[in-house]
Amino acid sequence: MKVLLHYEDNDDTVLHKSLKITLPKSWKSGPTSKLIGQFVETYNGNDILGTANPLNEQELHLSIREHDDRTGMSKLVDLASDAVVLDVISDRADVYVKHGPAQSLADIQAARTAEAEKRKAELSNTVACTHFGCKKRFPPGGPYPECSYHSKPPVFHETAKFWSCCPQKKAYDWDDFQNIPGCQKGTCSEEKEDQPQFLGGTDLREAAGEVAKLKSIDDFNKAQAAGGSDAAPVLDRLKNVLIELGVENELYTQVVEGLRNDLQSKTTDEAELLEAVKAELGSKLKSALKGIAAEQLRIK
Repeated sequence: MKVLLHYEDNDDTVLHKSLKITLPKSWKSGPTSKLIGQFVETYNGNDILGTANPLNEQELHLSIREHDDRTGMSKLVDLASDAVVLDVISDRADVYVKHGPAQSLADIQAARTAEAEKRKAELSNTVACTHFGCKKRFPPGGPYPECSYHSKPPVFHETAKFWSCCPQKKAYDWDDFQNIPGCQKGTCSEEKEDQPQFLGGTDLREAAGEVAKLKSIDDFNKAQAAGGSDAAPVLDRLKNVLIELGVENELYTQVVEGLRNDLQSKTTDEAELLEAVKAELGSKLKSALKGIAAEQLRIK
């Protein structure tokens, strides 16, 4: 069994490291914490990395990327330090070394139980805001907290979900839909909204031409994960194409992260930053292609 450990939890990409490990037979039925120990030993044994950024295995934990078939998205999930390797890590999996102390299986279960009990108590003692899209709860009769909400009801059309006041922001998963930020500010309310609770395909056909064209599920998810930037799926597709052409993933990541660092002084908005990275990278690739074309003309 082989696993690939990645340390990328540092703003300085020079300090990142990936390590491929072939696990001894005894490790497969052992705790995941052994992997951290092996990685830290190798990392700190490097003269440059170990001096510039020495790691402490007691202050690290492991995460693994899990894919959600419903949304096409993936997220990092923390692994318990005493979880059995074979139970939580598959052969040739990518495992990420992250800062922050590891939790045990008991710690993770206790946290889940506490969160469930907290949620149960909250539901029994509070009421939900009736404004569209607001997820806040408060005691019956107030005080009423500040509210971020949508002015018009949601639209559920085929697989797309969006708010009719914000048709440009679409989701294809219920959780993603609920996380679309409100377009209005105000105060929470207990009064029922004097509008339909939702709209459907018939309503859309009646308002033909007023609804923006739907994006693909993959492009939408990538754009949402990057703060709403349309540059996110473009950069992702470019990476895949370049990898097919023989460009290493690490090289591409280093170039993109370098551009991000260079352009961060111009904006703090993630969407604007990615658009700037896309434009700068496009300009550099165009110049490179022009150079190749000029060389071809000289050869001829």
